[in-house]
Amino acid sequence: MSAKDHPNNAPGVPMVFPPWFERFQIRYINPALKPIARYLPGTATIEHRGRKSGKPYKTIVTTYRKGDVLAIALAHGKTDWVKNVLAAGEADVHYTRSDVHIVNPRIVPAGSDGQGLPRMARMQVGRMGVFVANIA
Repeated sequence: MSAKDHPNNAPGVPMVFPPWFERFQIRYINPALKPIARYLPGTATIEHRGRKSGKPYKTIVTTYRKGDVLAIALAHGKTDWVKNVLAAGEADVHYTRSDVHIVNPRIVPAGSDGQGLPRMARMQVGRMGVFVANIA
C-alpha cells in the first residue's frame, strides 16, 4: 500500500513517511523508547482515550512549545491518537519534569503559513499537517 492510499493520509494532513516505516516504528522503535521517552530532549508522552473503547493510551510524540501553544508535526498523517484527542477535545502531555493539560486541539493543514506556531513547527507545516493545542 502506498502512502497516498493509506487511511492516515487525509486532506491537509499527508503522510510523509512510507507505510513500512510506520509499521517498523510501531513494532520496534516505540516499545524501545516508551520507558525513556520522558527523558529524551523534545519528546513527550501524550495520554489519550480511545474514541470508541474509552481505553487509555500513551503515545510518544515530539513536541514544540511557544508560550501556551503546543505543536506536534504529523509526519505519519492523521493517526489514531490525533483522532482520539480531536474527539475528546483534551489530553495530558507528560515531559521529564512537568505535566501539562492541553485543550482546544486542532490541525493546521500542510501548506499553511503557520503564523503563531513554534519555529520548528513553522518549518514543517509546509510539508505536513501540524497538530496544535492550547495549554490549560
